[in-house]
Amino acid sequence: MERQRKKIKQEILLEGLDCANCAMKIENGVKGMEGITNCSVNFVNKTLTLEAIQDEATDIISVVKKKVKTIEPNITPVEKGNDHDHHDHDHGSKNVKTTVSRLIIGTLLAAIGMFAPISELMELGIFIIAYLIIGGDIVLRAVRNIVRGQVFDENFLMAIATIGAFAIRQYPEGVAVMLFYQVGELFQGIAVNRSRKSISALMDIRPDSANLKRDGNIVTVSPEEVKIGDTIIVKPGEKVPLDGKIIEGYSMVDTSALTGESVPREVEAGNDVLSGFINKNGVLTVEVTKDFGESTVSKILDLVQNASSRKAPTENFITKFARYYTPVVVIVAVVLAFIPPLIISGATFSDWIYRALVFLVISCPCALVISIPLGFFGGIGAASKSGILVKGSNYLEALNDVKYIVFDKTGTLTKGVFEVTSIHPKNMTADELLEYAAFAEVHSNHPIALSIKNAYGKDIKEESILDYNEISGHGIQVTAAGKKIAAGNAKLMIKDQIIFDQPDVIGTLVHVAVDDQYAGYIVISDQVKEDSAQAIRLLKELGIKKTVMLTGDAKTVGHAVGKELGLDEVHAELLPQHKVEEIEKLDARKAKNEKIIFVGDGINDTPVLARADVGMAMGGLGSDAAIEAADIVIMTDEPSKIPTAIKIAKRTRKIVWQNILFALGVKAIFLILGAFGIATMWEAVFSDVGVTLLAVLNAMRVLKTPV
Repeated sequence: MERQRKKIKQEILLEGLDCANCAMKIENGVKGMEGITNCSVNFVNKTLTLEAIQDEATDIISVVKKKVKTIEPNITPVEKGNDHDHHDHDHGSKNVKTTVSRLIIGTLLAAIGMFAPISELMELGIFIIAYLIIGGDIVLRAVRNIVRGQVFDENFLMAIATIGAFAIRQYPEGVAVMLFYQVGELFQGIAVNRSRKSISALMDIRPDSANLKRDGNIVTVSPEEVKIGDTIIVKPGEKVPLDGKIIEGYSMVDTSALTGESVPREVEAGNDVLSGFINKNGVLTVEVTKDFGESTVSKILDLVQNASSRKAPTENFITKFARYYTPVVVIVAVVLAFIPPLIISGATFSDWIYRALVFLVISCPCALVISIPLGFFGGIGAASKSGILVKGSNYLEALNDVKYIVFDKTGTLTKGVFEVTSIHPKNMTADELLEYAAFAEVHSNHPIALSIKNAYGKDIKEESILDYNEISGHGIQVTAAGKKIAAGNAKLMIKDQIIFDQPDVIGTLVHVAVDDQYAGYIVISDQVKEDSAQAIRLLKELGIKKTVMLTGDAKTVGHAVGKELGLDEVHAELLPQHKVEEIEKLDARKAKNEKIIFVGDGINDTPVLARADVGMAMGGLGSDAAIEAADIVIMTDEPSKIPTAIKIAKRTRKIVWQNILFALGVKAIFLILGAFGIATMWEAVFSDVGVTLLAVLNAMRVLKTPV
């Protein structure tokens, strides 16, 4: 009988993960396991995300946990959702205290070995004890890794270099270098955890509890316990825990955590509120419309936290580079240790072995491996703070190469809200013409019908409307107030053989006929967003070659909007498949390394969003379709956020490449100095740990400096 197999997705928290190189090893190790279809380690939030084929015979999660422990014994894998999730910070602080105590004891012993008047044998014994107290864990890890066939890592490099120092009778230097390395690792861990907290603080929008109204009482519960249809109370100063509709109350809400908007919004009964909003002053009674798992705050947190699973090309390049770089350096070090003493007269083995050991310490690739994901994650965090959700560092990096931006019109460059802009009656007043049009549109929910009813602004007794007949693609015919009314486009007038005006105006025309006599027309148009023109201007300043608008609207309307905004090209009267064709034409014309963004509303533009190099959606607050379809979501619906996203991307790439060039440059200098015997172990450790610390601090600049 065939085993049952199903695909599962699981997140595992990696407690104690402070080394980016270790994260890379875990990812590569788990990825190669049987049954694993996809795997990614997010170093920033210490999470292993995997997709696997689960069968009845094997608990794949248990197997993965064992594999993680085999690769990195000092890391504790915990399934997300277990109570262990919340103990991580305590473990971290205990580990720091234990490490500091060990280093102090080891340092005191080493000082006794250096300055006490003792025999050489006793001196060696004291230095060995000091060395084991300070760096015994490093040596143990190196031995375990060698047994498992994982030779070339930072533990091996430090162990071989310091044991080598003992072999050539440089005891104080062997202990001191291990001490310096451990202190550096400690500071590096603290710096990484601080940077993690800074990034997490940007997305600190997860509500801790909800005030549930149950049997007339208010009970504080976890947001996960609240069901759709339940009523919750949100007090002043509290976060809205779940998406819902206000049934009672009035307040101002701070939406900046989701949208980046600094100005609070006014909300009242009947309005929707989203999880992550902060209630400023009034008490709100909210009916819950979504479970916590489906709420806006959950989706956004999931998107931002898992963004690093889609790695940027720069990250992939460095991962591959580190894989080949360290073994090459080790081979060069072996050559450096044994060849020169054989061919250079007067050269000693002890001198060249020391140089080779220095060379080995310098070669550790930690600075590169750690600072690059931090840089990209910082960029994603900075974007989310501005109301821009980037689904992966690959999309953030792609923004650097964008030269063509293609826009949808309605809901993207325009508000997507139709308004009556002018009324042109014939043989009656403007109010009468608007009233007849409102009678005709009474049962329709079409945006044009809604704009006419909003302009009319009075209640219409629906029972007074008779013989309602909607003619698809033409318009509507009704009988009201004893008159036969027809309202629609030119096709309806032609069908009813009514002579009508055909003015050359921008907007959608609704022609009205009363008792088969032409009564005039109403012009309805979509309003351009306030910041659309500014967005186009800023994009041109950023070096965008061409801005293009694709719309299904009439040519006159499309070209008028294009002219008003200063767009380079406008293609109108297009169906969704035609929009894809236009993107493909543009794709054929662009250079190989250039990218195209398509910006749409994410609902009816899914095919085009998928076809462009980067799909960007005007997500609106809580638009599920947009969040699903696009690579980047603009939560505020503001076109001016597009240049902001590109600026953040350019800044992120600049900082990432600063780190790459800085780390490689310093290492290259010290490798040469080490090979010529100028750099000692001290400089070697600085070039490893010091460069890593500086690179981490540099990566954090992407968060702190405003764009």
